[in-house]
Amino acid sequence: MAKTTTAPNGFPDFTKAFSDFRLPGFDADAVGASQRKNLEALTQVGQIAAEGMQAVARRQAEIAQQTFAEVSALFHAWTQPGAPDQLVAKNVEVAKQAFEQGVANARELAELSAKAGTDAFSVIARRVSDSFDDARLYAKKLAAE
Repeated sequence: MAKTTTAPNGFPDFTKAFSDFRLPGFDADAVGASQRKNLEALTQVGQIAAEGMQAVARRQAEIAQQTFAEVSALFHAWTQPGAPDQLVAKNVEVAKQAFEQGVANARELAELSAKAGTDAFSVIARRVSDSFDDARLYAKKLAAE
């Protein structure tokens, strides 16, 4: 066994001490490659999640601007003269439209969020499936030796 040295953080550097140590039937390179692929998949999931959150935030900002413009127009319309029964009918129609638009906006935001989640899950599911394939191939390789 090689002599241990002290790493810059003050702790013994066991990686050098065990660099020549090999377990029969254990392929450290394959494990390292698998872990690298796992980290790449997690990085991709993080990017997908961040992009999804940005898309939701952008759309929320657009909805807020649109709503502000509609409310401004509504206040202007309320200041115009008119018969009370016409104003009430108009207010009911505006309230109905605002409710329907709110439901549509909520549905759209939920769909954006769901898409980001589905895309992220697809990456994870694909990586898990690939991991099983890697393990199966490794087992075949060991059986052939």
